[in-house]
Amino acid sequence: MRIEVVTLFPELIHQASSWGVLGRAQERQLLSVGTEDPRSHVHDVHKTVDDRPYGGGPGMVLKPEPLTAAIAAAAARCPAGSPRVYLSAQGPRFNQARAQALSRMPGLVLVAGRYEGIDERVIQTCIDEELSVGDYVLSGGELPALLVIDAVARLLEGALNDARSSIEESFAGGLLDWPHYTRPEEFGGLRVPEVLVSGDHARIRKWRLKQALGKTWRVRPDLLLAAAGQAGEGQPDAADKAGWAGLLNEFLQDKPDPKGSANED
Repeated sequence: MRIEVVTLFPELIHQASSWGVLGRAQERQLLSVGTEDPRSHVHDVHKTVDDRPYGGGPGMVLKPEPLTAAIAAAAARCPAGSPRVYLSAQGPRFNQARAQALSRMPGLVLVAGRYEGIDERVIQTCIDEELSVGDYVLSGGELPALLVIDAVARLLEGALNDARSSIEESFAGGLLDWPHYTRPEEFGGLRVPEVLVSGDHARIRKWRLKQALGKTWRVRPDLLLAAAGQAGEGQPDAADKAGWAGLLNEFLQDKPDPKGSANED
């Protein structure tokens, strides 16, 4: 998969994407991350890519000429059908379902804005969709772009050393993750839940689902309500969901402490 990022700070993208899962995915030739700097499409001595907003107000706006040229150059290096995505606070919220959909695309062009934003005419003529990574303000779109790249890349076949990792983690089935433990079996007076060392895989699966349901209900009930009504790829089937209420009731009756250190199964 080829991903191109239109950015005023290409080194930020290259350095951050050279580590961990992203670095391995590129080494395995599953992913290619490139950049296009709008400054390379201006010819004045100051390399001007922004200007004051019409109507007044604080800050600067990225100019349409260099930005449209940079988007076109980046798109030309991507396969046909690669969407052009602007990372914007005005876009719909990026989530795991959107990451899964984008991972099936032949490529991506991600446009990272700066300052007060980009000229609206660029959005009207050169952008296929906008995405927001949350309801907060950042200095630019580079970190959101990296977030999208990471979420998408880990879904590519072969990117993770264990393919189960992209299935058995938070949001994969609409729920938050269950608690994880490793050696030693006892630490600081707290023991690993007995069920996890029992070797009984059916009990372990049940315990993990119960903990995931309970954690999601306590921390993000909106996710649980949405997952209960969703169907499709990556979602549990109706038969599995039918048992959720019972498991959630068990969790609530157990009343685990807020840190999730309960040992019940």
